[in-house]
Amino acid sequence: MRHRLAMLGLVLALGVSGPVVAAAGPFEDGQAAFEAGDYATALRLWRPFSDQGNASAQYNLGLLYYNGQGVPQDYAQAAQWWRKAADQGLVGGQLKLGFMYHAGQGVPKDDARAAQWYRKAADQGLPDAQFNLGLMYALGQGVPQDYAQAAQWWRKAADQGEAEAQNNLGAMYRDGKGVPQDVVIAHMWFNLAAASLRASATEPRNKATTNRDLLAAKMSPAQTAEAQRLAREWKPTGGK
Repeated sequence: MRHRLAMLGLVLALGVSGPVVAAAGPFEDGQAAFEAGDYATALRLWRPFSDQGNASAQYNLGLLYYNGQGVPQDYAQAAQWWRKAADQGLVGGQLKLGFMYHAGQGVPKDDARAAQWYRKAADQGLPDAQFNLGLMYALGQGVPQDYAQAAQWWRKAADQGEAEAQNNLGAMYRDGKGVPQDVVIAHMWFNLAAASLRASATEPRNKATTNRDLLAAKMSPAQTAEAQRLAREWKPTGGK
């Protein structure tokens, strides 16, 4: 799931939207109930695990409360369960809690805390968290504005194939923000983003395609050919 920020039309990733499967037995039965749309049963089966401190179950309860599935929608309860999971190092809980502080849902809006939780998840290699942390550096939200840091975190996400991070990184290279200006590398990232975004992601795909084509119109044939070669040879890497 993604949430759009009004500022600059950039996108904030909530990510990790499905429940976590941690074990067979009743926990797995809860997963089956969730997939069947029987959220009340999923809640009943997962709650004992949550009360016993199982981080995956705590994450899943947060998901149910956030979406109002099997329970009335309650952002405060969602944040509470995601905090329990995040405190145990569960990367999805860290990302979600960061989002809750960023959006001011269920907790007071606090961009500094949002950045702290995004960083914990980003340090574990989660591309959605790396994307969000890059966004906060680009906008100066909760951290000092720092385009070099934004580019660094977007590169980590882009290297894992996160398409909108690839598009943003392309813009950084096009404009020379946080990185040396390089139209060939910019075109490569725009090209990768346009190719990997699903057709259903109409707006971000159109944005990446437009960015690529506008830049190509200013490049020499040799530069375009080199950018296309780099895109063809690009392979995703780990995120840490």
